[in-house]
Amino acid sequence: MSDHIAYALLVYTSLQIFVTIGALKSGSGSLLPYLALVILVVAIIPACRRFERRWNRLDDSQASDPMLEPYYKRDRMALWLLAIGLPFALTGLFKGLTYAFA
Repeated sequence: MSDHIAYALLVYTSLQIFVTIGALKSGSGSLLPYLALVILVVAIIPACRRFERRWNRLDDSQASDPMLEPYYKRDRMALWLLAIGLPFALTGLFKGLTYAFA
């Protein structure tokens, strides 16, 4: 899980920068993209720590238990959905709020 978290954080950071810079270049002059950036950083750190803590507390025999495989796949999928989807979802939400209140 540690490798997935490391790669997901790289993807997440790249997307966050790309999406936020795109929102800033739109010329809205709003502070909402900066607020979105702060919220994204605050949101991803606890989520990644939760995934890491869950899987690091297992010893080798527990980690290789086939009964845990569906849970591992679920957590891996949730991690990647969060890493890829969160930057787009929150930036879209804040851009929508900017247009709604402009």
